[in-house]
Amino acid sequence: MSETLKRRIKQTADFESLEMEAMLDLLVAADFLRKRLKGVFQQYGLTNGQYNVLRILRGAHPEGHPRCEIAARMIERSPDVTRLVDRLEENGLVVRDRAAEDLRIALTRITEKGVRLLNKIDAETTQGDYFPDDRISEEDCRELSRICEKIYSEDD
Repeated sequence: MSETLKRRIKQTADFESLEMEAMLDLLVAADFLRKRLKGVFQQYGLTNGQYNVLRILRGAHPEGHPRCEIAARMIERSPDVTRLVDRLEENGLVVRDRAAEDLRIALTRITEKGVRLLNKIDAETTQGDYFPDDRISEEDCRELSRICEKIYSEDD
């Protein structure tokens, strides 16, 4: 049983099961990383959700995506993608326009300003200590990804 986890959540008793311990470890680790990244995003006036939208749109650059596609690709699902996009548009990081083939569909595209901002954030997060890569090897990262994908693969 994990003494580190017990200390972190201030628990003295053993966990009910190995599965419960693993789930709590995963949640604590995700929160740890989310908080570190949130600090970076805040420096640039972004929330985690706004960063996620920009990341999605950079992957679709220059074509963009309709709101429903952005929502489907979000890491943390958000019920109000429209509001996230509104704030990004106000800051000149995205633009919205109608799809030429179907005027009912509004496409959101990342601007060059948005791409530059993401590149700056990427440089900071890969050079900083936001992911504990000094404690986790490449092999560990592959194994962690494999395990996480087994957990959520049925949820696609």
